[in-house]
Amino acid sequence: MDLELNNLFGTLTDKLETWIESAVAMLPNLVVAILILLIFYALAKLVKNASRKLLDKVTDNQTIIGLSETILGVSTLAIGTFIALSVLQLNDAVTSLLAGAGIIGLALGFAFQDIAANFISGILLSVRHPFGIGDIIETNGYFGTVIKLNLRNTMIRTFQGQVIYVPNKVVYENPFTNYTRNGERRIDLSCGVSYGDDLEKVKNVAVKSLSELGIRDKSRDVELFFNEFGDSSINFTVRFWVDFRKQTDFLSAQSDAIIKLKSAFDENDIMIPFPIRTLDFGIRGGEKLDTMISNRNNGNN
Repeated sequence: MDLELNNLFGTLTDKLETWIESAVAMLPNLVVAILILLIFYALAKLVKNASRKLLDKVTDNQTIIGLSETILGVSTLAIGTFIALSVLQLNDAVTSLLAGAGIIGLALGFAFQDIAANFISGILLSVRHPFGIGDIIETNGYFGTVIKLNLRNTMIRTFQGQVIYVPNKVVYENPFTNYTRNGERRIDLSCGVSYGDDLEKVKNVAVKSLSELGIRDKSRDVELFFNEFGDSSINFTVRFWVDFRKQTDFLSAQSDAIIKLKSAFDENDIMIPFPIRTLDFGIRGGEKLDTMISNRNNGNN
């Protein structure tokens, strides 16, 4: 029994001596490994600061800036860790870590491919910057103001007050319209006049009245084009441009144009026919029957 204890004690002592000798032998490498980690830790901070300054010039999206500098910082620190493990002659550990990271990355890629697609699309939207916060856009049937762009969704507030979350992948892969990028927008106002009206007069009156709109872009002329013979009217489209920063710029100009056009037509005795079937007893379409009879009676008298 005593012999067995002595043998066990001797074995433990030999092991401890071997470990101590190995630790002493590795002490210089350990110091070097710690220094490498400290150097790469400081380098990671420098990389993060430099990347923030660079990305501030490229995009205003703080989410993408924060994420990018974090990824760069962690990547730099990870490189330092692998180098330190190599100095400690732990190459097998480095190989195992790299293999495990690859397998985990592959599995996560299959499991979260939609999330990854939205993530990458969010980065591309932030870098290319086709629209910004406050821009009015229309995408995938949704029309409103962009209130936030994160790495998963583009948040749009409609003009009715609802907040829509559109996946970045859908926004990036499909056409969309940015209404505020150019700072101007054209208003196309459709209308119709009676067949009995003088079309040259209609054009002159309409163009003159809308040219007096204060909200109109004075550097562009008002344009009017007759485009079809309708059931009860000759239809035309009048076009003009306005400065556009918000939706009310468009709506106000459109409303003022309708009021101005209707008032000008009334003052110049130009008829806008009702969209109904009527019986016309005079040459001039849309003329009221009692007015026509009264005019004929006065002529007979």
